[in-house]
Amino acid sequence: MTYAIFKTGGKQYRVSEGDKLDVEFLASVQAGDKTSFDQVLFVSNEGQASVGTPVVEGAKVEAEVVDQIRAKKVINYKFKRRKGYHRTKGHRRQLTKVQITGISA
Repeated sequence: MTYAIFKTGGKQYRVSEGDKLDVEFLASVQAGDKTSFDQVLFVSNEGQASVGTPVVEGAKVEAEVVDQIRAKKVINYKFKRRKGYHRTKGHRRQLTKVQITGISA
C-alpha cells in the first residue's frame, strides 16, 4: 500500500490514493481544478520508505479539488462571574475539499 505524509496550511496529512480530505483554504484553485502538494515529508511505496530531510526530493502528491466549503460553526463564549458580562463569538473556517489522485516519489 502506497501512502504519503505531506504538509499544507501548517498541518500534516497521511494520505493514500483515492482519499478525500479537507485542507486549509487554497485561494488559487476552483472546484474541478487539479493541484499538487510538493512538501512531502514521507513516502511509503510497498514497504520501501523514503524519509525527507525535511522534504523528499522530487516527491509530489497530486490532487483534484472537489469543492470549496466552510466548516461547522465553532462557538466561543466568554463571561466574568458576578459581573453581568458575557460575550458570544463564533466563526467558520474556510476549507478546500480535495481528492488524492496520485502519489509520485
